[in-house]
Amino acid sequence: MTDPAREDWATDFDEWLVDTFARTGGFTMLVVLVEIGETTAGLLASSYLHVIGDETRWTDMVRMFEAAGAAWNGAAFYQADRAGLVTDAVARQRLQELMRHLEGDRSLLKHADFFNPQGLRLKIEAVAP
Repeated sequence: MTDPAREDWATDFDEWLVDTFARTGGFTMLVVLVEIGETTAGLLASSYLHVIGDETRWTDMVRMFEAAGAAWNGAAFYQADRAGLVTDAVARQRLQELMRHLEGDRSLLKHADFFNPQGLRLKIEAVAP
C-alpha cells in the first residue's frame, strides 16, 4: 500500500529531508556542492540552511544551487548538529570546519547524505591509489 503523504516525493532527497525533519523537528544542514570526476571530487561551493519544515523539495534546492553558478554534479548534506537547529554563528563555524576537513580528506564525503543532480542518492567511495 502506498503512503499518500509520500506521493509528491519525486526523489531520494525529498524522502531524506522529510524523514530527517520528522526525526529532529528541525535541523541545520551544511551543504557542499561537488564536481565528481572519474577518480576525483572537487569542492565547488558550500552553504548552510535551517530546515524548519518538510515542504522543501529537490527542485527548490536545484534552483538555489543554480545561483552558485557552479557546474556541480553532486551535493553533500551534513547535519550541523544531531540535536537539530544551531545558531547562524555555530552553523558558519561548523561549515568552515567541515570545508577545512574536506580539503584535507575527501573521503569524508562518504559520511554525507549525498545526491546527484536528479536528487537520487549517491554513494562515494575511496579509490585505491
